[in-house]
Amino acid sequence: MGKQQKLGVWVLTALVVGNMVGSGIFMLPRSLAEAASPLGVMLAWLLTGTGVLMTALVFGNLAIRKPNLSGGPQIYAKELFPKGSNWSILSGFMSSWGYWVGNFAGNVAIITTFASYLSTFFPVLTSDHTVAMIGSFPLKLGNLLTFLVCTALLWGMHAIILRGVENAGKLNFVATAAKVLGFFLFIVVALFAFDKAVIGPLDAPRYDGDGQAISLLGQINNAALATLWAFVGVESAMVFAARARKQADVKRATIAGLLIALAIYIGISFLVMGVLPQEKLIQSEKPLVDAIVAIVGPIGGYVLAGLGLISLLGSTLGWILLSAEVPYQAAKQGMFLPSFLKENDRRAPSFSLALSNALAQLFIFSTISHSMAAAFDFVIYIATLAYLVPYLIASVFQLKLVITGETYQGERSRLTDGVVAAVATVYSVWVVIAGTADIKTFLFGLTLLASGLIFYPQVRKAAQHERQKQKRSA
Repeated sequence: MGKQQKLGVWVLTALVVGNMVGSGIFMLPRSLAEAASPLGVMLAWLLTGTGVLMTALVFGNLAIRKPNLSGGPQIYAKELFPKGSNWSILSGFMSSWGYWVGNFAGNVAIITTFASYLSTFFPVLTSDHTVAMIGSFPLKLGNLLTFLVCTALLWGMHAIILRGVENAGKLNFVATAAKVLGFFLFIVVALFAFDKAVIGPLDAPRYDGDGQAISLLGQINNAALATLWAFVGVESAMVFAARARKQADVKRATIAGLLIALAIYIGISFLVMGVLPQEKLIQSEKPLVDAIVAIVGPIGGYVLAGLGLISLLGSTLGWILLSAEVPYQAAKQGMFLPSFLKENDRRAPSFSLALSNALAQLFIFSTISHSMAAAFDFVIYIATLAYLVPYLIASVFQLKLVITGETYQGERSRLTDGVVAAVATVYSVWVVIAGTADIKTFLFGLTLLASGLIFYPQVRKAAQHERQKQKRSA
């Protein structure tokens, strides 16, 4: 693959921003206002921003120091154990398996959110008219059309990616540039309408379900967990490191993407607080739309819905790319099923893409049946671990490099990297503990990971065969 066909720093940055700034941004202001006072929200952004920045620096540093290990932060799990050992193969496969399942399941949430925003322009997508009876199940027109829209979007993106990952990355860049411009215009408009009196007291109390006041530390913890999901996707450039023109571009793209996304998130979350009164913001199901309507009238709602569609198109393309790339790169490292190595003539991971989207298609049936929707919610619920654990793995691996001195030759940066890795590790441990405090989440997460054990013998056999092949050729 020539350099001109590989991903440059701007395309990689767009993948980071596009995957981070997706459907979550439209609900984040309400979630934060409900979780904490304005002061608690500010401190939560400071905590999460610092923790994720340290994690992003770890990602960028590892991409440069270990360029042969690409495919995402979960791939470093195998490096925590002796090379070629069963523990190395098992940990690499299991972390990649969980991360992959979390990715393709999460894609469906973005795709269905796209259909939700599309209903602003086509209300028929919410029609309750029954078009057919399947046994005792009434098939409603809105549900059927939503299913068809979601299916068309999924396989439309599939066709685009099959034409080449690099071209798909460029298309994602265009969509991301459009939505970043749109969100910054929203910030500018909201600045003129901002009224600090609307925010109210910075330390306004928040109460739990029992009516008890939540302490400031409790508010920060609640809000920090809400902001965490705004940063899922910061590892996107790292996943595509093998396709980057230069490994240094991965670090630049990760940091630049994080800072751009952070500016958008903080700007929007605070400005909406100064446009909508707290009690209205907490009750709002579409805070950004309500805020823009309050500023410029109903036409603003349509403009923002259009921006939402562009945002979600870019996110859908970016996350489907990611879902296919993760097991493909893991298979190249001997950490996934060999069949995932198959490519088409455009060097797109055709088998990985087809299987990931076929499994996503199963979950799209959740738009037809409420019973399947419940199953979909179950998978999304337990997939949270798929994003949390790899961040911890990467941070611990960076610590290992610093402690052993591997890849360092008396460099002054070793101490700095050690501090960064230590902070990122502490932050990641806190996130994993807080994110799995509920016993159901923890047990369901283990179930998700355990489901991959069915395929582990095939992965181990393939890895052993490759190792023997390398010995014979040595």
